[in-house]
Amino acid sequence: MELLPAEGSQIAKKHGFRSLKLVSFDLNEELGEQPFGVDYGRLDNGLFYYVRCNSKPRMRAALALAVKAGSVLEEEHERGVAHIVEHLAFSATEKYTNHDIIKFLESIGAEFGACQNAVTSADETVYELFVPVDKPELLSRAISVLAEFSTEVRVSKDDLEKERGAVLEEYRGNRNASGRMQDAHWVLMMEGSKYAECLPIGLEKVIRTVSSDTVKRFYQKWYRLQNMAVIAVGDFPDTKGVVELINTHFGQKKSATDPPVIPKFPVPSHQEPRFSCFIESEAGGSAVIVSYKMPVNELKTIKDYKEMLTESMFLHALNQRFFKLSRRKDPPYFSCSASADDLVRPLKAYIMSSSCKERGTLKALESMLIEVARVRLHGFSEREVSVARALLMSEVESAYLERDQMQSTNLRDECLQHFLCKEPIIGIEYEARLQKTLLPHISALEVSRYSEKLQTSCSCVIKTIEPQTFSTIDDLKNIVLKIKNLEEKNISPWDEENIPEEIVSTKPSPGNIVQQFEYENLGATELVLSNGMRVCYKCTDFLDDQVLFTGFSYGGLSELPESEYLSCSMGSTIAGEIGVFGYRPSMLMDMLAGKRVEGGTKVGAYMRTFSGDCSPSDLETALQLVYQLFTTNVAPGEEEVEIVMQMAEEVIRAQERDPYTAFANRVKEINYGNSYFFRPIRISDLQKVDPLKACDYFNSCFKDPSTFTVVIVGNIDPSNGIPLILQYLGGIPKPPEPILHFNRDNLKGLPFTFPSSIIREVVRSPMVEAQCSVQLCFPVELKNGTMVEEINYVGFLSKLLETKMMQVLRFKHGQIYSASVSVFLGGNKHSRTGDVRGDISINFSCDPEISFKLVDLALDEISRLQKEGPSDEDVSTILELEQRAHETGLQV
Repeated sequence: MELLPAEGSQIAKKHGFRSLKLVSFDLNEELGEQPFGVDYGRLDNGLFYYVRCNSKPRMRAALALAVKAGSVLEEEHERGVAHIVEHLAFSATEKYTNHDIIKFLESIGAEFGACQNAVTSADETVYELFVPVDKPELLSRAISVLAEFSTEVRVSKDDLEKERGAVLEEYRGNRNASGRMQDAHWVLMMEGSKYAECLPIGLEKVIRTVSSDTVKRFYQKWYRLQNMAVIAVGDFPDTKGVVELINTHFGQKKSATDPPVIPKFPVPSHQEPRFSCFIESEAGGSAVIVSYKMPVNELKTIKDYKEMLTESMFLHALNQRFFKLSRRKDPPYFSCSASADDLVRPLKAYIMSSSCKERGTLKALESMLIEVARVRLHGFSEREVSVARALLMSEVESAYLERDQMQSTNLRDECLQHFLCKEPIIGIEYEARLQKTLLPHISALEVSRYSEKLQTSCSCVIKTIEPQTFSTIDDLKNIVLKIKNLEEKNISPWDEENIPEEIVSTKPSPGNIVQQFEYENLGATELVLSNGMRVCYKCTDFLDDQVLFTGFSYGGLSELPESEYLSCSMGSTIAGEIGVFGYRPSMLMDMLAGKRVEGGTKVGAYMRTFSGDCSPSDLETALQLVYQLFTTNVAPGEEEVEIVMQMAEEVIRAQERDPYTAFANRVKEINYGNSYFFRPIRISDLQKVDPLKACDYFNSCFKDPSTFTVVIVGNIDPSNGIPLILQYLGGIPKPPEPILHFNRDNLKGLPFTFPSSIIREVVRSPMVEAQCSVQLCFPVELKNGTMVEEINYVGFLSKLLETKMMQVLRFKHGQIYSASVSVFLGGNKHSRTGDVRGDISINFSCDPEISFKLVDLALDEISRLQKEGPSDEDVSTILELEQRAHETGLQV
């Protein structure tokens, strides 16, 4: 195989995707076990290591310790112990005690949070760190932390007792409707194997009572260096020094010479489908899940790689059909998608899932199965396959063009997959060439044949989720039998719609520039166009294949009287279903196939906005969509309105079933004085919505270009970009009379009032399993003059409060899993002269029996901070976190 020049070569960088040479190959040729571009090896004690230099983001490193030990290795009396070990690693090791590891991470600006630094699954446990490396000692110390995790986790009785409460709270948080449904589905999928008995979260009785000796035995038995890998990807001068650090911190460690062999746990196949009708009174809606299980395919040869691409094309094409069906009259479901997922080490599955209206699960299931059967009988059309091929080609082209901007966390994940799942790392240059070579030669027949894997005789599991019983297992069996009979008698072919070739049928006459301003301190240029629209652009080099743009105009829903608010607030939703760019969403999807263009519109509280993301080569397409947005009159059709209202009604019903809705609604009612702007929409309110008024309001929001400012940032070539801007933005016609002209300083602001006294209230809601959510909310008012400075102070304060709540409620008292602090500063008009109102709220979940105690502890800590102020260490930690986040943010 002919390889490209090395990644750092200037010649390689100048090569565009379209000039890449094709690959000459033998399908049986192996992709290679040695990971490309990685310093890969193994220490004498058996530990694997992966080290790679990568400069995005600068002066940062993404580290990981991967351990091939998960919950499937637990015995009955150990269920949950693998996850407990993960918790204990951060709380106490031989060198670090009392959560000193977390204090160290925060002191250097590395975030710590729930599900952010480690994860335990059935087959493995992975610890991840993202740390600065602008000081030599930081990388060494971070690697030493991973070394502590590998063999030095201290599992004493006191350590376990301190962390038990946090693990219990994480377990309790998983016992909501979503958690119960996921657990039940997992057990159904894995039935007949040990995986069905070993959910990573474990059993409550084990978490409450397991001894430290049991936890220690599991840790010492399975945490063996031979089953581990250390991964370091970051802005290093070279890999050699990093390998030496790994050897320094890990090299002297030893594991037993005869470690236990990690057993294999097969998942039995079955020809007869399994059925389940799961009833969940708190479910977010009705749903159908159809899964087809099969062994994981190893990716070893080019033939395997071609099969992977074929599978991706099949799923793309199938999902296009599902989306189009969801937008037809009286659709069988509101949304439906198919994906391929590796479930556990020996097992993968094709999973089709849909959400539908109440009493709609049988209709949804029938439609899903018919569509797969239709593909088996008639296949996909050449057009459908070409759309899928174009989408994949566009994705790999973007990845290739942005290869120098690949984030270290993504490259770290590649190494993790190589170690845990034996996925080859072949390098984006070669992968781009390979896909460019293979994709054009994958036929519609090859893609369509993948439907043979989606048969109910192929270890199929069919499950419905409903808030109450509307379907039975016999109903599901009858649907399966019905589809078999239909397939034997023939199912009609797919009815394709005609797709226009051009987004803009008649190109507009270009506008011209009437004023131009240069902002040298920002490197930005502002243009005032002849139709009054302002366009500000800035050329950047963050990503080679991305241009971001947003447009805004002052005056949104906050300027409407209460009598018009309800209908007009539905404008974006209804218009989006009809098609704000002049074409139905299902049709536009095909028209944009292969182009990397994403966009959206919003009628916000204060501003009307549109935004988009595209590649430089597709900038014209993106600007055409903006032109279409301003020149399209959205008219409500009966079918589209019916779909929107059905979906809105199902969302409201789902919210009403959710016990946390009562809490969230009461919080808004108290905090904002029962303002109509924050009041939840009821089903009875939907009957008051006037679709015509909603669409008229949406149309009026995007009619007058002179009220809009457009900001474009990215890899822009002004010589090509400005003519396109003049044609499609400058070509938007200006209405004869001004429409929705608002001055920023004269906006009304949101209509609400904060409570004038302290309110302490308990909201009770019936629940399947007892849980408790707590919110402490405080009003914030920032005075004009010091507002900009104080906004930063509010950000620092929120981070301080989050840190202190974790220190007190989790690390000291061990009673919560996580705490979050949110800030809302949108309470007043979008003004440069007025004050800003909002609130800051502390949120956490806990055992209902101790909620009052934890509230008092939180208030005591806030009172202490008010009296004594934060310590110097607190301040330096917060500033370090904010500074590091700011530095990273400047690079993405």
